[in-house]
Amino acid sequence: MNVHLTEFALSRHFDAAKSGTIITDRGSSQFLMELQSRINDDQTVLAFGYADFCILAFIPNWTNARVGAMRITEENEMYLKSGYRSRNKDELPVLSRWFEGVDAPVASYLCIVLYSKEQLNKEGTDLPDDCDYGVVAILGQSHSDEEPMQPITMMRNALGTAEGGSGVPLDQDAYQRSVGFWEDHAIYGALK
Repeated sequence: MNVHLTEFALSRHFDAAKSGTIITDRGSSQFLMELQSRINDDQTVLAFGYADFCILAFIPNWTNARVGAMRITEENEMYLKSGYRSRNKDELPVLSRWFEGVDAPVASYLCIVLYSKEQLNKEGTDLPDDCDYGVVAILGQSHSDEEPMQPITMMRNALGTAEGGSGVPLDQDAYQRSVGFWEDHAIYGALK
């Protein structure tokens, strides 16, 4: 499998001013080269994502990336902030919740979210000719199981590519599981 970092992933995961999983101990080119060597490795677990064009690769973390989401506890709830944020300049701001002033632990695993070249073309993202999949997200986790995407991301996906989504209809059961997880979790760091 040949993969490539999308601009969306580059803008979110290699900028220390962003939130969630950030990689600062290597540049994006080095990360991609190392990812490519690990993606087909026997320590990597591949799973199907939320749609037929999405694959999740769970890889033991080799970077300084920290977990992107943490459970809300009595000890850290005082650090919760909320406000309207967007992931990039092309998306509408949505109500978000995050931790500020808390050190997240280093992730044990990276969940690499991959979209097929065909899907990314539908969404207006071109990949090099020799690429099969594009990295759309890098999620630092303490475990190798899928964490549900945030409810707002599921809604955005259902709205379609014009709103920054994928066009996959909302699955109400998956949405309820997402709410169950995110009701007592929040992302690490404020979106800028």
